[in-house]
Amino acid sequence: MYDLILKGGRLLDPAEGRDGSSDIAFENGRVAAIEEHIDPGEAREVRDVSGRLVTPGLIDLHTHIYWGGTSLGVDPVRYARQAGTTTMVDAGSAGPGNFHGFRAHVIERTEPRIHAYLNISFAGIFAFSHEVMVGECGDFRLLHPEVCLDVAQRHSDLIVGIKVRVGMAASEGRGAAPLDLALEVADEAGIPVMCHLDNPPPSRLEVVSRLRPGDVMTHCFRPFPGAPARARDGEVREEIIAARERGVLFDIGHGAGSFGFVTAEAMLEAGFQPDCISSDVHTLSIDGPAYDELVTLSKFLALGMPLPDVIAAATSGPARAIGKPELGSLAIGTPGDATVLDLAEGRFEFEDVKGLTREGRQRLVLEGMVLGGRWWEED
Repeated sequence: MYDLILKGGRLLDPAEGRDGSSDIAFENGRVAAIEEHIDPGEAREVRDVSGRLVTPGLIDLHTHIYWGGTSLGVDPVRYARQAGTTTMVDAGSAGPGNFHGFRAHVIERTEPRIHAYLNISFAGIFAFSHEVMVGECGDFRLLHPEVCLDVAQRHSDLIVGIKVRVGMAASEGRGAAPLDLALEVADEAGIPVMCHLDNPPPSRLEVVSRLRPGDVMTHCFRPFPGAPARARDGEVREEIIAARERGVLFDIGHGAGSFGFVTAEAMLEAGFQPDCISSDVHTLSIDGPAYDELVTLSKFLALGMPLPDVIAAATSGPARAIGKPELGSLAIGTPGDATVLDLAEGRFEFEDVKGLTREGRQRLVLEGMVLGGRWWEED
């Protein structure tokens, strides 16, 4: 007897090359069957999802959800119910000095899955708000690689990489030294780095030339300065192409200042699609212009990126980035997480971080979620 059957939906699973009408059944927390027709009498619960998209559970690779423990954190449960994200990856809100609190008070109390990048800075992102903004990598006394490595190893079941923020804001223009320390810790721990770059210095070239296969360059479609494509001719910069060729992954990380339509149009026109599309949701971006993962994904539909590629960038792409490919697929036996979406038709206006707008004819709207093989009911 299955726990749940979703009937009649368009099952879109890029990792498995599946796109078509199918029923899907869940049992004991996992995907149990996918067939053209599954007898509804074989399940304890049946949901009719005809006319809806059924995708692997969406993964937002770049969030800030240390709610109550950091100034930028949003409530992960409320966010998941807004964005349809069955897995959220926190991008360095906590550092070695407070990760244990993030684990005990947020991660272990939240039903949707949470993984995290550990910040190289001892205090994590500790002063990020409208009123106070202090870059955590501006004070090198907070960068202690031995302590960071110890915490990463002790919490290896949750920590998927090391996060470092460099740039004029995040590291007060101190160059690439924080990135070098993060890379050393990550290399010893056997995990990747996610690197943020705001306004230089360091330069884009200094940053991307250091990144290794599997490392993540977030904010990859940011506007000038630091944009990956030249505004004058739309050409993708040589160091960006070289980084992709050696296996560096590129993540959107929209946020409040890191996604521009001009850059995105140039990159997509050049055939350079992001590996991962993430929201960088935090207290300064959740009310716009990022809003959430679904709005961010819808912006790429408006830019002409094919729907299967957009869904891949929120499922199999981030699953590969965190080394957990089973989370980005609905193959038989994989964890029973799924997101049910409506592809709404209409006229929708979307805004980037510079206030530029684009109009789209489609928007992804959440219809429901499956967590651990069961329909996630509203509280």
